[in-house]
Amino acid sequence: MHPVSPVTPPPVETPPASNTLPTIIYVLFLANIMVPFTGLIGVIMAYINRGDNIYLDSHYQFQIRTFWIGLLFGFIGFLLLALVIGWLVLFLVVVWLIVRCAIGLKYLNKQQAIPNPTSWGTGR
Repeated sequence: MHPVSPVTPPPVETPPASNTLPTIIYVLFLANIMVPFTGLIGVIMAYINRGDNIYLDSHYQFQIRTFWIGLLFGFIGFLLLALVIGWLVLFLVVVWLIVRCAIGLKYLNKQQAIPNPTSWGTGR
């Protein structure tokens, strides 16, 4: 009898990760500036899709934190509207949101993970 040689299966190639969904989420966050509740749709999509890919997970975590931190400071700004400073807080939240989304899109287009997705700032 001939010894049976073990057959190794061919390596499984994983398809490259698609940047489409994280891009849509960033766009939904930016659209939330003018159209209410699109950010809520985006964060739900981020929660559902995290865990699929290592570098995309950092983007999903970054997007989730962007939503919650933006909501917190947006609420604080809304409470302070009776005082003039509320307008300034809301303006700064919008600028912060635009910067975070731009940075996220930059890393996403390079197919790189966000270096520090748990930061409150720009993720660097």
